[in-house]
Amino acid sequence: MQGLKFELSGKTAFFKRPDVNSYIYFTYGNIHKIALLGILGSILGLDGYMFQRDKIYPEFYSKLSDLMISIVPKSKEGFISKKVQTFNNSVGYASKEQGGNLIIKEQWLEEPKWDIYILLEEKEYIEELKDRLLFNKYKYIPYLGKNDHFASIKYVEVINLEELQDIIKIDSLFIKKYFSILNSNDKDSLNLNQILNNASDNKKWKYEEKLPIRLEKNTNQYELESFVCTNMKVKNKDGVSLYSYKDKILFFF
Repeated sequence: MQGLKFELSGKTAFFKRPDVNSYIYFTYGNIHKIALLGILGSILGLDGYMFQRDKIYPEFYSKLSDLMISIVPKSKEGFISKKVQTFNNSVGYASKEQGGNLIIKEQWLEEPKWDIYILLEEKEYIEELKDRLLFNKYKYIPYLGKNDHFASIKYVEVINLEELQDIIKIDSLFIKKYFSILNSNDKDSLNLNQILNNASDNKKWKYEEKLPIRLEKNTNQYELESFVCTNMKVKNKDGVSLYSYKDKILFFF
C-alpha cells in the first residue's frame, strides 16, 4: 500500500474545544481528524463552514471524511505544552462594555509538530491532493485551527506501507477501545522475555485524550473517541489492521 507522508508544524496552534467557560477558551492537546481534514480541504480549495448553507456537511468534510489518516506527535511523551495568551478584540461590536473592547484568553499549543500519513487509496481528490502537497500548490494558506496560527508543511514524500496485525507497540495516536495496553504487571499477557525487556526499558508514559473523529449529521457537533499515544506495549484485541513504515507502527482512522 502506498501512502503520503509529511511533517506538519507551527509556532502555535489552537484547536478550540466546545466546552468553554466565560473566562478562557481551551484547546485540544493534539490535532484531530476534523482539523486535519480542514487543512487538506484548504489546500484543495474546498469550502468550509461559512459556505455550508443548507448542506448536511461543509464541503471539505463531505469530500474528505473517508480519507484514512495517521497522526504521530513529534513531542516528548506525546504531550504538547500549552500557554494561555491574553489579547484584545477592539472591533466596535466585540463587547457591550464601554469602548467595545473584549479581552480574550485562549490556551495555545506551543511549537506543535506531527508526522502525518495518508493512505493513497482510490478516492476522489486523492491524486490532486498528492500533487498539491508534493509541489506546494496550495489553493488557500493552511493554518492550525485559526488564521493566527500558520501551518508549515515539509518533507512531503510518497512511501510504501506494509500491512500487519501482530504488533507490540504503536507509534501514532490510536483509538483506545481497539487495543489493550500492557505493562510489566500483566504477567498473563506477557511472556518472560517481554517482562525482562520491560524492566530494562526507559520511563513508561501514556498520553490520553478524547478527540473529535467525526461530525454528527444533524448538528455538525464533534463526536469523540478516546485516543492514546504511548511507549508501552500494546495488544491488538480487535484484529484491527495497522501499517508499518521503517521503524514506525501506524494506526489509521
